[in-house]
Amino acid sequence: MPDGSPVIHRFDERASAEALADLRARLVATRWPDAADAAGAAGAADAGWSLGTDQRYLRALVAYWIDGFDWPEEEAKLARLPRFRAQAGGLGIHFVHRRAAPTPSGRPPLPLLLNHGWPDSFWRYSKVIELLADPGAHSADPDDAFDVIVPDMPGFGYSDAPTGAALSSPEVAALWAQLMQALGHDRFVTAGGDIGSHVSRYLALDFPERVSAVHRMDAGLPFWAGDPSELSPAERQWFEASAAWNQAEGAYGAMHRTKPQTAAAALTDSPVGLAAWIVEKLHAWSDGGVEAYTMDEILTNVTIFWLTGTIGSSMRMYNANAAIPGEQLARRVGVPSGFSLFPGDIVRPPREWIERSANAVRITEPARGGHFAPFEQPELYAAELREFFRPFRAS
Repeated sequence: MPDGSPVIHRFDERASAEALADLRARLVATRWPDAADAAGAAGAADAGWSLGTDQRYLRALVAYWIDGFDWPEEEAKLARLPRFRAQAGGLGIHFVHRRAAPTPSGRPPLPLLLNHGWPDSFWRYSKVIELLADPGAHSADPDDAFDVIVPDMPGFGYSDAPTGAALSSPEVAALWAQLMQALGHDRFVTAGGDIGSHVSRYLALDFPERVSAVHRMDAGLPFWAGDPSELSPAERQWFEASAAWNQAEGAYGAMHRTKPQTAAAALTDSPVGLAAWIVEKLHAWSDGGVEAYTMDEILTNVTIFWLTGTIGSSMRMYNANAAIPGEQLARRVGVPSGFSLFPGDIVRPPREWIERSANAVRITEPARGGHFAPFEQPELYAAELREFFRPFRAS
């Protein structure tokens, strides 16, 4: 590694018996809210997911969390990944660094930085890491191997939370540029979705000499300071659909942007409240709802948040991002960009907006998958990245 780079340690932290006993006691002692119905009147239809997390599903999930879920087993599975901690920007950063399998051609592997979003962590990519690092073992071209780096953003997962204000997406991008330099990767490619799409975008904007190409699953929420008449009909329709989505589904985001500590007090104290807050999004943003996951998979994601106590710090990143100036949001990405728009994702941008905001060289619409496509459809997602990044490999 380069001289002066931070010391990198292997990471294999395990939850204590005391922490797991405390979690179980809190689950058993849950004070449940009253049931709700869709019409607000006795005898009306059950609300299901219409008013938030379905209580019947949540009760079943919590019952399994108490008596069926085996966190030490899931923790051991995650420990099979090559996980590390390093200091960057004064923060301890947790990351996976899975080096590529040797390629038959002898070509150097392409370093790939994957950026997660909310509400998750490196968990989002845990199914695709091996598919990308060793494609030959998974019925794909072994010359498409990547050196895969998946950090937890500051305040998420096993990375430290900033002691002051949360970091914004441009600030995290600058931190990741330092981390990649420390790992010996002067040039690399990057990909992400949700907040991770924003971080990937700012890596391409602020470090174009180091980022060869960028892949994203979305184009972010729309921002336009110009004359609306300059937008295409499809773009104007997308703006309207995004505003309607925000009105119907965006209450969580408004809370995160404005008063995250209010919700954090409840969600840090109640594991059931934490699960409800996260599971509702897994259901609403996935192709197939919660049926896209096993209960073990959902509880692994939720338990990481619980044991690390990072729900509040993760939400505060929304507050930091709300302060990004409009001129930053309006910048066009010049680095070659690819987009995979999965059918179950949140309001998807039209091609006209993608081409307006980025140097889009490839736009695809995979057949299946949603907001968490790397976890929902790992084979499809891995294939998307292999195909898009192939022209950017060294000969």
